[in-house]
Amino acid sequence: MAEPRVVQIEVHGQKYPIRTELDPRYVEELAGFVESRMALASKASPSSDAVGLAILTALNIADELFRSRTHQTSNSSTLAERTAALER
Repeated sequence: MAEPRVVQIEVHGQKYPIRTELDPRYVEELAGFVESRMALASKASPSSDAVGLAILTALNIADELFRSRTHQTSNSSTLAERTAALER
């Protein structure tokens, strides 16, 4: 495993030191993704405070993850069904 290091990121105007073994460029890419999602959430709910905005952003990202998992599971099931049909 790589030695942990501190990567400085900035999200929604706040700087955060992140201790990680991940590639710093990847961590910065993740921070950029979160930043872009917070900007979208801020446009949808301009009166939210920073914590409320972070929660809204986290819920939106979690929703995307869950939908992606469901879609992937559905595709896997469909592929297995088609493969079984071909084998018959």
